[in-house]
Amino acid sequence: MQKIAVYPGTFDPFHNGHLEIIRRALGTFDRVIVALGLNPEKDTVFTVEERLDMIRNSVAGDLRIECDAFEGLLVRYAEMRGAKAIVRGLRAVSDFEYEFQLALMNRKLNRNIETFFLMTAHRYLYVSSRIIKATVMAGGSPEDLVPDYVLEVLKRKFPGISNHGLNSEPSIQELG
Repeated sequence: MQKIAVYPGTFDPFHNGHLEIIRRALGTFDRVIVALGLNPEKDTVFTVEERLDMIRNSVAGDLRIECDAFEGLLVRYAEMRGAKAIVRGLRAVSDFEYEFQLALMNRKLNRNIETFFLMTAHRYLYVSSRIIKATVMAGGSPEDLVPDYVLEVLKRKFPGISNHGLNSEPSIQELG
């Protein structure tokens, strides 16, 4: 039986911190489902289709990773997909407080699904989708913080991004 984990998020946009959490989760789980949560309370810059496209192109070639979108309760989605784990990335203590509350509620809703917290690699501690959006909206470049494909999508959506050369971060295949 495969060990399946769900890695949920808004991924607006997908960045190398997300990629790092996926890579590390694959060290424990046979399959990771990157699950784009449709949250009507969050304003997003990219459509669901654009976000799924960025994720799929960033993890392309690794058959252990699946991308999907879902609505409703995360634990119901995980149960429906046969997952026994939810993976969450933590950057700082402030993340832990919020994530811990979610994990406890998910545990109350379904005791058969565990939440695994993975610390973000130190080089991505400050990286968030919010910071990347603020940077590109102000004309800065997020190179080295997002996969190459995402950088190209961002450049198309925000033509004012400064061009500092190619992104030197490894792909999911190179990280594995």
